[in-house]
Amino acid sequence: MKKTLIFSDVHLKVKSADRPRHQEFIDFLRAHGPDEFDRIICVGDLFDFWFEYRHVIFSDYFDVLRALADLHDAGVELHLVCGNHDFWAGRFLGGQLGFHIHKNAVELPFGPERVHFVHGDGIDPKDHGYHIYKKVARNPVVIALFRLLHPDWAMGIARAVSHGSRTLKTPENFYEGPNAVALREHARRLLADGKATTVVCGHAHAATIEEFPTPGGTGRYINTGDWIDHRSHLIWDGQDFHLHQREE
Repeated sequence: MKKTLIFSDVHLKVKSADRPRHQEFIDFLRAHGPDEFDRIICVGDLFDFWFEYRHVIFSDYFDVLRALADLHDAGVELHLVCGNHDFWAGRFLGGQLGFHIHKNAVELPFGPERVHFVHGDGIDPKDHGYHIYKKVARNPVVIALFRLLHPDWAMGIARAVSHGSRTLKTPENFYEGPNAVALREHARRLLADGKATTVVCGHAHAATIEEFPTPGGTGRYINTGDWIDHRSHLIWDGQDFHLHQREE
């Protein structure tokens, strides 16, 4: 039985200073290739910004897109559980690269496990600003209007918004930040209600595996952490999940 590679929050950027990170991520993907892995799941925020035009893709992502296409062509199953930075994923990633695009939470098969995947944005009920933004940004009229912008302008706006959001909302301790607390509680409720045996999230940038009670015994909440800073990722070896991470 082959393995599954799971990660989130890569936040690939288009600025030239991020090129070494692109190459490191490509090397990471190729190190988990089809000889050993038959499925890759990104639990959101693969890109720091992704938007699909009808006839244009962002050229600075080409090297990573090519590596993902190579994996798909080699028989690796690709999944993207959309996050708050790439929820506009659609026809290109799905049709051309072969991703299974999950706009919302999804349950994927892992033997007898019922594994619930969700990126985690919007889970915190106190994040009122983001709830408003999410409704606006996913509105079809807003998407159609945004598509009228030149791609260079769109990327510039997105980079400014992303940088400002990170500056304002980055907690001193990710593990005790509002996102981590809200996701932990969300997972606890899902497990207690018997809706999953394992809950996997991203978004909080706080890698962890924690146990919570379920109607049939014990379940797990797993946060994949982030690839952007800690290179954290999760591996399903056919029997169990194993969390890996390193400090940058």
